[in-house]
Amino acid sequence: MHINEQTLTRFYTAFAELDADAMGSCYSLDATFEDPAFLLSGQHEIVGMWHMLCDAARGHGKQEWRLDFSDIRADEHTGHVHWEANYQFSATKRRVHNIVEVDFTFTPEGLIASHRDHFDLWRWSRQALGMGGWMLGWTAFFQKQMREKTRAALTRYLAKNS
Repeated sequence: MHINEQTLTRFYTAFAELDADAMGSCYSLDATFEDPAFLLSGQHEIVGMWHMLCDAARGHGKQEWRLDFSDIRADEHTGHVHWEANYQFSATKRRVHNIVEVDFTFTPEGLIASHRDHFDLWRWSRQALGMGGWMLGWTAFFQKQMREKTRAALTRYLAKNS
């Protein structure tokens, strides 16, 4: 198994266990992260996001959280993973089944340099938010608002937990 496949396996095993510290150890200091909700730079912000999300998932009880991952592929420079999470969305208490495809790049030391999650935001928003997500979840306006709210939540979390 390539060292970068080992990094991804370690990362997603830790994610399944909601171990944000172990997840964070897989990133380089200047890593980047992007998904429809977050656009982050640096290990500090990325690890803070994982702590915030893992804390929220644990808050609903470990029995409410399940993550499965597969299709781990990586070479010297790039990687890919498929993962699916089943959880209760904190803000609405609604059940979500998120299906995600992920692309990575790596440092020569086998750390994650860039991490980009791809998922259907409209599908996610319909599950997490109900009718409001169904009506607006597909729009650029919704994504912009979501990124602003998640950025504000992360800023508050980091200020409180640093």
